[in-house]
Amino acid sequence: MTNILIIYTGGTIGMITDPETGTLMPFNFEQITDNVPELKRLDYKLTVHSFDPLIDSSNMDPEIWIGIAGLIEKEYDKYDGFVVLHGSDTMAFTASALSFMLENLQKPVVLTGSQLPINEIRTDAKENMITALQIAAAKHNGESIVPEVCIYFDYQLFRGNRTIKYNSTNFDAFRTPNYPKLAEAGVYLKFNHKAIRTPGQVPLKVHSNMNRAIAILKLYPGMGCQVVEAVLTSDCEAIIMETFGSGNTSTKPWFIGLLRKAINAGKIILDISQCKVGSVELGRYQTSKELKDMGVVSGYDMSFEAAVTKLMFLLGSGNSKEEIVNLLETDLRGELSKQ
Repeated sequence: MTNILIIYTGGTIGMITDPETGTLMPFNFEQITDNVPELKRLDYKLTVHSFDPLIDSSNMDPEIWIGIAGLIEKEYDKYDGFVVLHGSDTMAFTASALSFMLENLQKPVVLTGSQLPINEIRTDAKENMITALQIAAAKHNGESIVPEVCIYFDYQLFRGNRTIKYNSTNFDAFRTPNYPKLAEAGVYLKFNHKAIRTPGQVPLKVHSNMNRAIAILKLYPGMGCQVVEAVLTSDCEAIIMETFGSGNTSTKPWFIGLLRKAINAGKIILDISQCKVGSVELGRYQTSKELKDMGVVSGYDMSFEAAVTKLMFLLGSGNSKEEIVNLLETDLRGELSKQ
């Protein structure tokens, strides 16, 4: 029998509507088949681990990521796959973080959730959960079909570290603008095998040190010197700079001077685009040539979520600054594509 571990962290998918007050409240997930009787028809042995207390995804934190990764490490040999039930707001961050923390993953870790509570008539929770379980259980010739961290939502499966949440009100809440879907669920589960990573036969290695010493500098026209200086001189080790187009910034002397000063002080500056589709190409335009020359690091087509979690992962890895810079521009878990 296929063994699946369901890790319930919190979120709408684990809520029911109180008929008296109309408010949302969590239910006992050990009794999941009461709310999703269809699960009884799956030939799986399901085990549920619920976080206590449950976590609103807006309160998601690196320590919780470490807890999830540690639980998967502890139970790894007992189960064929893992389904993580999670609030949708920060699901892409958690999926990205887990992809870096779970090195040499050879089993599916499928994150899913819902936009409506599980006992609502029009809920998307049941389909999302049932299909996530089927994906976690799917094998070919004894090997998992999707041996990576991914997100399943609204009939679509995405690579976790490529995913962004782009819609807060529709069921199709997620997209991967710079990478194809891993699978689509219609009458049949149709896997895009060419897009799915193939792991080597190497034991799982779990990384549990995430360094959160990063800052964000999102550029906008008219941005003042004091704002930029406050971010670049803050108590952090690295800055994610969200730039225009293909990685362009202002060329004003004060701005370039502050960037150079921060890099000379030992800070890492990672350049990602504010555009959802496309890639950073440092040096393509004059406005980004100076950035490349001074040592700004290219994030290529990484999402913001992947950039944040990859930096936390690498800063906590114990590598030198030079090694971190090199690894930031290296595809580690399918999170970026170079042109």
